[in-house]
Amino acid sequence: MTPDPARGIPVLASLDIAETRDFYVWQLGFSVGYEEPHYLIVKRGDIELHFWKTDQRQFPENTSCYIRGGQVTALFHEFTQNRVPRLSPFEVRPWNMKEFYIHDPHGNLLRFGCGEW
Repeated sequence: MTPDPARGIPVLASLDIAETRDFYVWQLGFSVGYEEPHYLIVKRGDIELHFWKTDQRQFPENTSCYIRGGQVTALFHEFTQNRVPRLSPFEVRPWNMKEFYIHDPHGNLLRFGCGEW
């Protein structure tokens, strides 16, 4: 096994870095890995998301990322308990993945899925 395997990390747009930080930390349980006025990195386990500051609303409103894996079911239950806003039902989709969605405060779509349920 490679000690530092290559992996994809989404870089999403944020209209307000502080608001983005607060949502991901207080609502979704991430921790801050790095923050400056125009860039933010949040982490939760093996999930890492980056955000860049923009004033153009069309970027976050038309962007998404997919988070897949075995802990997705537990995340859904946690987010439900924490009453995360804009949380969709956890349903099996036609492509045979069980998924739920969250829109963050600026419109970025987070899609969570797992192949086993």
